[in-house]
Amino acid sequence: MNRFAVITPIPILVETFIQYSIIRKAISKKIIEIRIADLREYGIGNYRQIDDTPFGGGNGMIMMPEPLSSAIDDMICWMGKERVKVLYPSPQGQVWNQERAMKFGNEKNIIMICGHYKGIDERVIKKYVTNEFSIGDFIMTNGEIPSMTILDSIIRLIPGTLNNIDSALTDSFSNQLLDHPHYTQPRVFQDMAVPEVLLNGNHEKINSWRKNQREIQTKVKRPDLWNKYLIRKENGEKQ
Repeated sequence: MNRFAVITPIPILVETFIQYSIIRKAISKKIIEIRIADLREYGIGNYRQIDDTPFGGGNGMIMMPEPLSSAIDDMICWMGKERVKVLYPSPQGQVWNQERAMKFGNEKNIIMICGHYKGIDERVIKKYVTNEFSIGDFIMTNGEIPSMTILDSIIRLIPGTLNNIDSALTDSFSNQLLDHPHYTQPRVFQDMAVPEVLLNGNHEKINSWRKNQREIQTKVKRPDLWNKYLIRKENGEKQ
């Protein structure tokens, strides 16, 4: 069973997300276990302090090392002695993508640190963090959203979470290309008809059309991905 822990000063954000996401289904099916560590419970003093001003001056606040260290140690203890990955969403991290989501789906123990303010004390990163990841070149007001974005993308790929894992494996990015267009009832909507090839029952032609559409979508909407796809294709890599 995969175990996940989320360290956050705002547990209700994580709890609400879980309640209305695929993660809840994975928990109920006993595919994963997830624990939310309220960082305030590890805070310093009567006011449960978790942040302080930065040494050297400057604007903003920094999350203190003691509360984070205590929370991480507790979560590692809960997970046992197996290898634990500690992920910290950060603008300085590598860009998160589908390939990494698939890779981390094989990890049995993952801890997410939800950063706030100007960030966390560097000593926590050096001691505990195994990977820093960014969900894009922009800044958010909290780390809960990127943390849950990363977790959701991992958990949905764990076998048993989705009713049809084959559907997930054909999503955009799963095969280096964007997804093809999708259609459902009615056949005609506001003078726009479903492509005839999808209605004839010829699966060979349907698959060929879908592959062609994936290439067109990628070439038009994400030329950066298209160029990488062409390079891999030229090098004889599996598509």
